[in-house]
Amino acid sequence: MPELPEIETVKRTLTPLLSGRRINGLDVRRADVIKHPDAAAFISGVSAHRVTGLSRRGKYLCLHLDNGAMLAAHLRMTGRLVSAAPGDPCRPHTHVIFHMDDGRELRFSDVRRFGCLWLIASGEADDFTGMGKLGLEPLTEDFCAAYLEERLSQRRLAVKQGILDQAVVAGLGNIYADEALFAAALRPERPCSSLSRAEWRALAAAIPPVLEQAIEHNGTTFSDYLDGKGRAGENQRFLKVYQCGGRTCLRCGAVIVKTRVGGRGTCYCPECQK
Repeated sequence: MPELPEIETVKRTLTPLLSGRRINGLDVRRADVIKHPDAAAFISGVSAHRVTGLSRRGKYLCLHLDNGAMLAAHLRMTGRLVSAAPGDPCRPHTHVIFHMDDGRELRFSDVRRFGCLWLIASGEADDFTGMGKLGLEPLTEDFCAAYLEERLSQRRLAVKQGILDQAVVAGLGNIYADEALFAAALRPERPCSSLSRAEWRALAAAIPPVLEQAIEHNGTTFSDYLDGKGRAGENQRFLKVYQCGGRTCLRCGAVIVKTRVGGRGTCYCPECQK
């Protein structure tokens, strides 16, 4: 958390607030969240430059600057990027503040400090963020059953572990893996090598709508996630199995099971996902 839908929502809510705006300066309160380059070079490379646009790759949010540089952020578990007015109370654990030319502030906060910021200069190879190792985006036309089958069908690991591999499916995390497997009627611990072609088709067809629903509802908030305007998501009200262990399945009435797959908390319906 946050996963693809949350980062996409942050991107969409920040785009009209940041695009075309100049970064006048920064306050860096904890330099250790800046992973490349050092804090002084980061400040110098960002200050006085305009944001030309925002993009997302997997769980990474990218701000593109008029000097050709790219500012990349990964929020990890508890990170937030929120646009705020200067007079708004500053949340605890705010580590970096970007001062924009319209008087607003872009604030990066993170309780657990796992989140990271990078600045990739124009023409510099991105050997730092890990974005180059990501697999296909699941909301693109190239994402299909044939792709999943090619990448995973020879592997004996659980199908949930397979689709959580960021080198296979960029941006998919624990919440939406559980939800997609429920939608595809697949048991999470099934070995990838046991899936039929029809099951790969069902899984590939299930993943995009699960993600699109979450984006439509502003992401999922259980505790930490907020969008770029500081608002909580609402998709938690629409989840079918994730964090629903012990409740009755809305589809069949069976009791939803909570277990662990690949070390991750996992919920599924024992009747719908046989």
